[in-house]
Amino acid sequence: MKNRKIILMVAGIWIAIDQISKAFIHKFLPLYKEITIIPNFFFLNHQKNTGAAFSIFENKTLFLIILSVLFLLGMNYFIKKEEKNLTMASNLTLGIIMGGIYGNLIDRVLQQGVTDFLSFKFLNYYFPIFNIADIGITVGTICLLIMVWKPKKKEQSEDE
Repeated sequence: MKNRKIILMVAGIWIAIDQISKAFIHKFLPLYKEITIIPNFFFLNHQKNTGAAFSIFENKTLFLIILSVLFLLGMNYFIKKEEKNLTMASNLTLGIIMGGIYGNLIDRVLQQGVTDFLSFKFLNYYFPIFNIADIGITVGTICLLIMVWKPKKKEQSEDE
């Protein structure tokens, strides 16, 4: 139960940061407008994304809502099943992933699309615009994969 509470607390904090940042963008930056923060590198660019990452499944909001709910149900099942084996690192990782999924799910349900606003340019390449929820999903997933694939230290036997 302790691990579950930590995961939900982290998810709640991530949701709050995501939703506050999106509310700030809605209030101070009109849709489709851009502000340069660091010239030729970082911009705030208010966009509405009706798809998922890289605009895949564009205008498939209901499908993405169902997919998000299924992922959250699967994560809850995994957390309940594996709770005794979870570490602080996995709690944080699962929390930011869940927070990210919930953050974008809230947007999809209330606005039929996700508010994106973080825009980066590298040389002449503009990276796809994203938000705080996307950071949680992406970074959390990468960390989770590293934890899963990282070889575990072999326990030393008492014979040695």
